[in-house]
Amino acid sequence: MAKEIPDLVAEARAGTGKGAARQARREGKVPGIVYGDGKDPVAVAFDFNKLLTQLRAGRFMSTLWNLKVEGQDDVRVICRGVQRDVVKDLPIHIDFMRLRRTSKVNLFIPVEFVNQEKCPGLKKGGTLVTVRAEVELIVTAGDIPDHITVDLEGLEVGATIHISDVKLPAGVKPTIDRDFVIANIAAPSALRSEGDDEGTEAEAATAE
Repeated sequence: MAKEIPDLVAEARAGTGKGAARQARREGKVPGIVYGDGKDPVAVAFDFNKLLTQLRAGRFMSTLWNLKVEGQDDVRVICRGVQRDVVKDLPIHIDFMRLRRTSKVNLFIPVEFVNQEKCPGLKKGGTLVTVRAEVELIVTAGDIPDHITVDLEGLEVGATIHISDVKLPAGVKPTIDRDFVIANIAAPSALRSEGDDEGTEAEAATAE
């Protein structure tokens, strides 16, 4: 299933340059520019409070947005820069780059675990320890997966799940070359405690 692309609402901004940008800020807006894809740059403005909320939610720079401007066709964009006030650390200008459906982009995609009921390790009291709830992947702008799936069927206590164990959608690959860990099946706490106790007793006996 393709990932739903969140909307980002803006309004067209008349004029460019410092004067027009200052006027937008006086009106409670954050001025911005949209460029790329072989088209002329377009000056836009965003509601300050709404934009600040989205910025503080995290992952803003790595999220593909569906930019909506009244009177214009929707366009897919990714943020390429946020200029902030040096004192207040609040946004005062923002840049977006247009993307084609065939463009490649780095995005964080959620990880979904399935078949917990068929996992022997969990049935024995083990715990699923998630190392990465999201994975940064190189995806195509026109076909972003909603999630990647990790199948837990047949996994025992002590099993470690690497990115190489996950079947990624066609055309998708990790941004990191190494075979990193996504999750593991940890031993039940009782067994871990017993192991710690045995280790302590062995150390004591050695000391004697």
